[in-house]
Amino acid sequence: MAASHPSKAERRFWEEHGYLFLAAAVAGGELSRLQRAFDRCARDAKAQWLEGIALGTQPAGYFDIPHALEQDDAFIDLIDHPSWYPYLMDFADHELLLLAPQVRTLPAQPVSYLRWHADVPHTNPLHMKVQIYVDDVSADGGAFGYVPGSHKPEAGECPNHRPPETMPGCRIFAGKAGDAVLFNSYGWHTSMVNRTGQARKSIILIYEKWSEARAHRSPYTRVAHKCTTSARRKLLGLEPMRRSP
Repeated sequence: MAASHPSKAERRFWEEHGYLFLAAAVAGGELSRLQRAFDRCARDAKAQWLEGIALGTQPAGYFDIPHALEQDDAFIDLIDHPSWYPYLMDFADHELLLLAPQVRTLPAQPVSYLRWHADVPHTNPLHMKVQIYVDDVSADGGAFGYVPGSHKPEAGECPNHRPPETMPGCRIFAGKAGDAVLFNSYGWHTSMVNRTGQARKSIILIYEKWSEARAHRSPYTRVAHKCTTSARRKLLGLEPMRRSP
């Protein structure tokens, strides 16, 4: 059963380490539906991606399904999924905005497509991500890596360690299909090298504490008809956030 809010132990762990691992966050028929949607949409968009690589307009290191929320309801139903939405809302003081989804295929390749990094500085409003594994991911299959505690201001500047598994104190998140990692994006993270010969499939949902400036630029008007609740419209910046006086 999904939590209605973090327990005291979960909140302490989040504040100390900067992440929560959510086992079997998506499961059963819901997971099968998500896997089918992912494979179909990736297959339909692959030719456009390969053409973009040839033209130099698309990255070769990874492939994101374009406009994913418009492609299948299986994706939009993730944005306020009960396995992680209550945590996000609690950590953001119930003022939450979805910035973007990344429905991502990571090909097998001899290097990681990005170095260890933090997404935003601490001057930025709280920035969080949820990474959901669509298929099983082994430690050497392009798994997500994070340095626990690196989200704290005193951690300083992120060092660049290559290969990525040599980063001191890092945790590499192998996982099963449907597992998810919720993490504070102030912390240092990366994608490990995919040495398996199989593409890694994952979905990354990017959130931030709600701000007028971000919400004003909402790119989600074309899915407004799928937002049947005020909470979802606020999450997508389609309805103003009414703060308590």
